[in-house]
Amino acid sequence: MYRIPSIIITPGGKLLAFCEGRNNLMDNGDIDVVMKTSADSGKTWSALKIVWDNANNTCGNACPVVDSQTGDILVVATLNNDRVFLLRSTDEGNTWQPPQDITAGIKPANWNWYATGPVQAIQLYSERYKNRIVVPCNHTLAGVGKHISHIIFSDDSGKTWQLGGSVPNENTDECTVAELSNGDLLLNMRSSDRHMPNRKTSISTNGGLTFAAAVYDSALVEPVCQGALLRYATSPKTLLFINPAHKRLRKNLSLSISYNDGVTWPKRVVIHKGKSAYSGMAVLPNGNVICIYETGKLWPYSGIAVAFIQGNVIKQQ
Repeated sequence: MYRIPSIIITPGGKLLAFCEGRNNLMDNGDIDVVMKTSADSGKTWSALKIVWDNANNTCGNACPVVDSQTGDILVVATLNNDRVFLLRSTDEGNTWQPPQDITAGIKPANWNWYATGPVQAIQLYSERYKNRIVVPCNHTLAGVGKHISHIIFSDDSGKTWQLGGSVPNENTDECTVAELSNGDLLLNMRSSDRHMPNRKTSISTNGGLTFAAAVYDSALVEPVCQGALLRYATSPKTLLFINPAHKRLRKNLSLSISYNDGVTWPKRVVIHKGKSAYSGMAVLPNGNVICIYETGKLWPYSGIAVAFIQGNVIKQQ
């Protein structure tokens, strides 16, 4: 089984697509972080490579990001949804340094279950917090089963990590983050609170140190599933969001497009009408977007597929 995809593009133009390699459909057990690469913008792909294997433990929730200061590829991931590790490559994913445990300082003693992403991390570009690496995460408190979204961040290219803010609401879950044109952070979250079948969002005005109370985004429906948020352009203020756009079922994978930093989402493009679940995306050098996503016929987990969205479809008409 191959699940939980994420994708980035390196400074050299190579695509790195990560996911979990599993022995079965379960979310725990012997799970490895695996990767394929593409040197031709997703037309062809390399053989599968294991990036992180820790015996029979669960290695997963890979959140990759390119550090613009060093060119290194950083992947923040979890071991058994308990400890957080950093994987680093200095040669565009050809080789990887041994995983580094970064749990100390970013997991308080009263936190229990912990997950990164699962989606790409980001690096900030605004002057206030320039080059800060931000990883969207979620956790549970000891004795409480409800999830809470939070972020962690690094201001020194991943050498050290700090715990950022948590969303004040419970029932916020797997999340994805983007930097807005004014430097604020938009956290977009899966919601297990089914008062409304929609995504939740929260804003941070201080680089992720604190977050406002979560609110529903009535334009983004979801069946309780992961989604991927990505900045496409700053002028106009274009954000992209991909998820199964259905109120109950993991199907109808769609790209929603905003031209005002996520205030409204006036355009939607259906990528796959059938069964579909987790996804990731990256912007190619020609302005097209590549999306990798889970899909299948009986279940939406038979494998990971690739789709392309043309840049002229995304741009505001």
